[in-house]
Amino acid sequence: MSTDHALPLLYSYRRCPYAMRARLAMLQANRRFQTFEIVMRDKPAALLALSPKGTVPVLHLPDGGVLEESLDIMRWALESPDPQGWWSRAQTDDNLNLLRTNDGDFKRLLDRYKYPDRYPEDGQSREAVRAQAVTTLLTPLETRLQAQRYLGGATPCATDLAIFPFVRQFAAVEPDWFAAQPMPALQAWLAGWLSSRLFEVCMTKQPVQAVAVFPEFQPVT
Repeated sequence: MSTDHALPLLYSYRRCPYAMRARLAMLQANRRFQTFEIVMRDKPAALLALSPKGTVPVLHLPDGGVLEESLDIMRWALESPDPQGWWSRAQTDDNLNLLRTNDGDFKRLLDRYKYPDRYPEDGQSREAVRAQAVTTLLTPLETRLQAQRYLGGATPCATDLAIFPFVRQFAAVEPDWFAAQPMPALQAWLAGWLSSRLFEVCMTKQPVQAVAVFPEFQPVT
């Protein structure tokens, strides 16, 4: 495949929330990058050579380095330089705890909520799993967002970018139910990200199984 070796290459999958958070961070940091949109059932040999685990995102850096985890990619994109504090404001204990909950217990519950038939051994109804997910993460998010507009405070931070794709997935399972819940601050936060120019660019459809330069996004300063 033909690549521009001066640009990092991100192996991605458009709907994957982990790949989504990586693209959001790269765009917000104003990093130019290429993508390779994979097909899950036909992963490219070049990806597997870089990262045998075969999951996305994976970022191949121009110096030959490889980042195999979405949070490592976010850190690389945002941490240095960080003039607006997108990464540094995400390093508070509260934000780190929210992120651990999102990537741990909430993600486990989200999988069971979306695909209950895949986990018959759990013996739980979709409604029971949904209630646990609300208690585990959505209620704490609502409480935080009632006190401040973003998880970063008055302005967003990397934690907003990292958690938003997973809340988006949860809300999309039963959108009418989600819209009817007494979580106005969380719903407004989600709607704001869904309607943002950043998310619009992040979700640009790219050629499948081919290298493409990702569209530019100029962050508002």
